[in-house]
Amino acid sequence: MQGETYQERRGEIEAYFDRTAADAWARLTSDAPVSGIRATVRKGRDDMRATLLSWLPDDLSGRRILDAGCGPGMLSIEAARRGAEVVAVDLSPTLLDLARERIPADLAGRVTFVAGDMLSPEFGEFDHVVAMDSIIHYRAEDAVRVIAGLAARTSRSLVFTFAPRTKALALMHFVGGFFPRSDRAPSIEPVREEHLYELIAADPDLARWRPGRTRRIAVGFYTSQALELVPS
Repeated sequence: MQGETYQERRGEIEAYFDRTAADAWARLTSDAPVSGIRATVRKGRDDMRATLLSWLPDDLSGRRILDAGCGPGMLSIEAARRGAEVVAVDLSPTLLDLARERIPADLAGRVTFVAGDMLSPEFGEFDHVVAMDSIIHYRAEDAVRVIAGLAARTSRSLVFTFAPRTKALALMHFVGGFFPRSDRAPSIEPVREEHLYELIAADPDLARWRPGRTRRIAVGFYTSQALELVPS
């Protein structure tokens, strides 16, 4: 929504994922049967998660990772399997409870699940930060401020996703408005890829960072683009 601040928008997202859509996201991130629309979202998210993980080292032993907006913790679990110490943060205590239930017993000590703001300095510093589909609901200017805040506590790489502004994505969101509300994702804030790069380049707090790899994934009703930032 135009004019909303980061804090206001964060409150809406917290309410959606913690109350309105918790059960739907529990099914979406499991092997349970889902509608055709959600099946495409599941496939797209699986592909995106695999992409972001592929941009991290195979051996993460001795490294700290922040999973910013971890949801049910699927990416956190995979990072822990590679030896990482993971701080998994989400606004939704309900989804975090689900993540704690799902984590294998032998990995439980490697992941700390915390309900709160991913920008909180109390989490300390990290080697890598991953933010999968967790800043796509914020205006581009706010999203870049979030990225800068995360980068300030990151030493090796920061990988995140954004909603690319495309005609196909705009059409899907228009058509999606005719589907039952239970099948709708929360509103996102598409941004032109070129504009996002301009905002990143203009932010003095991101001066020591440069764009690395990028990949757009479009599967049915899921469209998202991954971008890697690495030290210059």
